[in-house]
Amino acid sequence: MTRVTTRGVKGARFGSNRNNPLAARNSLWALFFLMGIVSMAWVPRIPEIKRSLQLSDGVFGLVLISSSVGAALGAQFAGRLIHRFGSRNVTAIAQFVMPSGLIIVSQAETVEALVLGLFILGAGYSSIDVAVNSQAIVVEKLLVRRYMSSFHGAWSAGAFATTAFGGLIANRLTPSENLFLVAVVAIALYLPSSFFLLDGEHDEHQGSTDGEPNRVPWRGKLVLPLWLMGAGSVGALIAEGSASDWGGILLEDHFSIEKGLSASAFAAFAFAMIISRFVGDRLYARFGMYETVTFLAIGSSVIWLASIMAAWSVSDQSSSIALLVIVIGFFVAGFGVGPVFPAFMLAAGTVPGIPSSVGIARVALLGIAGYFAGPTITGLISEATSLPIAMIYPIAMLALGVLMALSLKGMGTEGTNREAGGSGNA
Repeated sequence: MTRVTTRGVKGARFGSNRNNPLAARNSLWALFFLMGIVSMAWVPRIPEIKRSLQLSDGVFGLVLISSSVGAALGAQFAGRLIHRFGSRNVTAIAQFVMPSGLIIVSQAETVEALVLGLFILGAGYSSIDVAVNSQAIVVEKLLVRRYMSSFHGAWSAGAFATTAFGGLIANRLTPSENLFLVAVVAIALYLPSSFFLLDGEHDEHQGSTDGEPNRVPWRGKLVLPLWLMGAGSVGALIAEGSASDWGGILLEDHFSIEKGLSASAFAAFAFAMIISRFVGDRLYARFGMYETVTFLAIGSSVIWLASIMAAWSVSDQSSSIALLVIVIGFFVAGFGVGPVFPAFMLAAGTVPGIPSSVGIARVALLGIAGYFAGPTITGLISEATSLPIAMIYPIAMLALGVLMALSLKGMGTEGTNREAGGSGNA
């Protein structure tokens, strides 16, 4: 099987756009952006959907389990399929699955329909996520430069755009109209965006013909780094998932913020993630992944918690002050969370003895499951106490998750950026 290597790639002129690493890089930016749009499109409409189905916080949290199950299954199978058929082929299928789930969510008039839509949405999302992260590892090698954090920055840009859009049209379009429109447009844009990805013979993931394993054991010294990276990813993604799924409900139901403005908390979170992820590659190169992840995650968790408690204490006297305080807290939290998950995904693709697609799939399986399962636990805690108190859980998981960053020790200041003689994004 023909393999593309990094030898002689630096400074080379690439030919056609098919199997061209530069074109693949641009496609990845577009695909990550679309993933953010589709996966987060329902976030600003969550309070309305929850009310329309008359769901309590606890029941709504249980509904979110369907996304977790779909995401876990999608990630588990995606790694094996990518290793056998290539990341572009898996993306070509999953790019229809993901928006199809959003269409079902948009038309859901029963809890059962919502559960089905979220399951399909989660499965499609994790499948594309593993595929594009796997291809990103190879694109970095071919172009001899770090791009992983900026790819995830494009996801955050999409999440911010779709959240802002949902908030702006909240009083003009129903949730059904809003989500259906996003899904249809996304399907149309996915097709050209995935066209220039590297095919299975060039993305270093179609390995079954070489006798390479397409699965790894769950126990043993070989996979211990993956468990540590997965646990770290869980902490970051529980915080991110809770910010998206519960941010609007927190503002509307507990701080008396009106519809439309209730999306501002996660919008601030997502906007800050854009900034931190687009500078993340430079931070990795300058300070190292371990130092970057540890400092930002711990610092932001402290400020995030303080902002929620402060906003809660003043919300009865002034909802405007509460809104300002909570938005600042969510912004700081987003900035701190931003570079954490990309660091673990990048590391997962470089574990010796494990194909990068399979390593990424294992960490994604754990991390993405946390992304969807975390908000469920937050909802159950909220049912027993209150949502402001329940938000302590995702914040604590973010802080505790950085203990797993020891698996990143020594990474970031060596490797791709040093070979390239610089750092940062194009």
